[in-house]
Amino acid sequence: MSETRTQESDSAAKEPYKAPEGAGSTHSISLQDGSRLDYASSAQWLPVYDKRQKPVAEIFHVSYVSATDDEASSRPLTFVFNGGPGAASAYLHMGAVGPRRVVFNDDGSPSPPPVQIVDNAESWLAFTDLVFVDPVGTGFSRGIEQNAESGSTKEDAEKNNPDSPFFGLNRDLESLSEFMQTYLSQHRRWESPVFIAGESYGGFRVAKLVRMLQERYSIGLCGAVLISPALEFSLLDASDYDVLPWVDTFPTMALVAAAYSRHLASSASGTGAEAIETVRKVAERFAITSLPALLTAGHFTPAPEREEHYGIMSTYIGLSEDLIKKNEGRIRTRTFSRELLREQRRVLGLYDGTISVTDAYPDRDGYEGPDATLSTIDRIFGAGVNTQLRATIGVKTDREYRLLSYEVNRSWKIDYDRHVLQTQIGATDDLRYGMELNPYMKVRISHGIYDLVTPYFSAERIVANMKLNPESRSRLSLKHYPGGHMFYSRNASRTDFTADMQSFYADAIAARTATR
Repeated sequence: MSETRTQESDSAAKEPYKAPEGAGSTHSISLQDGSRLDYASSAQWLPVYDKRQKPVAEIFHVSYVSATDDEASSRPLTFVFNGGPGAASAYLHMGAVGPRRVVFNDDGSPSPPPVQIVDNAESWLAFTDLVFVDPVGTGFSRGIEQNAESGSTKEDAEKNNPDSPFFGLNRDLESLSEFMQTYLSQHRRWESPVFIAGESYGGFRVAKLVRMLQERYSIGLCGAVLISPALEFSLLDASDYDVLPWVDTFPTMALVAAAYSRHLASSASGTGAEAIETVRKVAERFAITSLPALLTAGHFTPAPEREEHYGIMSTYIGLSEDLIKKNEGRIRTRTFSRELLREQRRVLGLYDGTISVTDAYPDRDGYEGPDATLSTIDRIFGAGVNTQLRATIGVKTDREYRLLSYEVNRSWKIDYDRHVLQTQIGATDDLRYGMELNPYMKVRISHGIYDLVTPYFSAERIVANMKLNPESRSRLSLKHYPGGHMFYSRNASRTDFTADMQSFYADAIAARTATR
């Protein structure tokens, strides 16, 4: 089967559209409580249509539905997607939520090849049916090629790429919303309690969809789960002239330093729960009191006072006072990851600072080696999801499963009207709006405490400034776990996360039924 589908002539266009053939299978797993759960797997393509009702894309998705519950319409249904943009849903599918998962070492580091796949006793299938969705251009999802125009420039190639119309913020959200609306209709699940869950940019999607689904697509939500979300992109783009990105990453750096026994601002060190809580509290307090004043004032602050602060920072994050002084208190995550263990020739992973690799080029100014986390897990998730889809469920296609597409990421655009000088995009306002649209919906935000890419303290500080009334605030909860961006790769964190999610779902459904 080719990478794209083509409508080449008027006669061909008149032929009824037919999606690629999917596959299905039935299985059974043992859950955390020792019970057995029978379930049905289905891997299918669902078309997306334009305003003329012409198919323009095929969205690939994998569903897992309990075969034990006779009342399917009353069972929760969760739509799950990852981020990027450009990432397929395989990370949550095969790492935490689905009925089968890939194996990591206990500390969350990659296990040796070949990939190992086991039944996932912590699968969310215990309390919700699941639909894993791959946005267009990721996984097996593709645009359908229309009548392409000739041309050889880069602009022509982009214009003729059938995936590219979906590489935009709004069109991406609309296509996912259209998919969910059609899925609910085709499977008669409009009465089901509906949840959405997303990771990283997928968490950004969730915050946006909380508003869009309810306002434009008549899909009321019982709950929304944001995993390691990027809520405000201005906070991910640190510069010499702002403050908040540096504030948000500081507690994470302190926790990572403590994991390597490099944190000296308190007597705590290591990764035990008590040490984590002690370091977290003192680092957060410094981050929201002393650090903003230091960075805002710059050289308005006398040099001796600045140097005193640099010395304090050194005790928190384990870097030399000279290095902190050189950077005037603004320590980039890449600098931190390269310098903390430099004397050991180790570089930390940005997605989990407690995982490190050997610095292949220690004599070079810039780090040119692989990231200790993201670069090493693609082989695991790529092999895992291909095995699950092709061998276990039985999908037959020659298409490449695009686990993480850098083409999608590089091509992403803001496809709504705004001035060129407008600030970076954000989703928190949409989350606030959606929460007021639906006073019964519950929201959970969770991060890994060692994630240097989307730091947990950013979400904590954003929520503290959302101006929610007490009732709305009571419906939004935050809980973070030992680990990085994909904290669920750690066995203990995944187990705790699943147990917390089961309680979250029960509370959300109880809020729904209490009004009847």
